[in-house]
Amino acid sequence: MKTLSTVGTVILFIIALISIVFGFLMVVGSTNQQSGSSTWLVPGFLIIGFGLVCVVAAIILISVSRRKAKQEAAAQNVSINVDLPGQMKIDAMKCQKCGGELSSANITMVNGAPVVTCPYCGSTYQMTEEPKW
Repeated sequence: MKTLSTVGTVILFIIALISIVFGFLMVVGSTNQQSGSSTWLVPGFLIIGFGLVCVVAAIILISVSRRKAKQEAAAQNVSINVDLPGQMKIDAMKCQKCGGELSSANITMVNGAPVVTCPYCGSTYQMTEEPKW
């Protein structure tokens, strides 16, 4: 989807550039007294106007694609799975400071490490796995 809008934007800018250049040449050519014709003036301005409309359409296409990209980035869900090498029993975890009962809802991931926040005393500390030996 992103490449399609990028290609469309580039094509619109190319069409706009060509239209504005040829429209300008027609307007300038209509003022030439030897080979110019005043009938070139109106089509020249119309072609310039078409080029400007293409520029506006390309800018709108850019802003719409940026808005969609921001919405998609905000809608992403991130899940973190912690793979521990040994078995862990989480039957009854207790706070190291006050001895209050902790649950899995009190565990959050901060900078890639599990951090426990006690709902009773408010202390926070990083969970560590005790060695098996």
